[in-house]
Amino acid sequence: MQADTCHIRPAQASDITAIQSIYAHHVLYGMATFEETVPDVAEIRQRYDKVIAAGYPYLVALQNNEVVGYCYASAYRPRIAYRFTVENSIYLRHDMGQKGIGSQLLTALIRHCEQGPWRQMIAVIGGTENLASINLHKRHGFTLTGIQPNTGFKHNRWIDTVLMQREIGEGGHTLPKEVN
Repeated sequence: MQADTCHIRPAQASDITAIQSIYAHHVLYGMATFEETVPDVAEIRQRYDKVIAAGYPYLVALQNNEVVGYCYASAYRPRIAYRFTVENSIYLRHDMGQKGIGSQLLTALIRHCEQGPWRQMIAVIGGTENLASINLHKRHGFTLTGIQPNTGFKHNRWIDTVLMQREIGEGGHTLPKEVN
């Protein structure tokens, strides 16, 4: 696979319309998200603002100054004990798969997260047949930690949830600097 060159940068408010368009395709036709109703641009903006306000990275991939993919980290779970664990989300424009863009985005996201306090990154993947995402995460050091059978129902069928995890930074080998 020849990787297409793209520019990765922090997402900006001006990217929200393109982000919403990319996500809408996955909502309508894919299994990567278990959402079934396409959120409008205002809702995507609120979600973006929430991620940024919490201090998590939100990145876009550009080709010819056009957003062709995006990714972000967010809280894995709301309980305080999970504060050093993030969940990643990566979405590519429907015609941009298998070009190395997801790999470039995930590499950049991991690097950004290593600069923060986080120690674990979780991928919650829709469907055991989503081999592109599963293999992408494997190539970036994620290991399979579990499969939750039949936990989603979309497009008139049951979907498994695949959980993958990798350490970031020092992982669980040392205590975090902030432990309260």
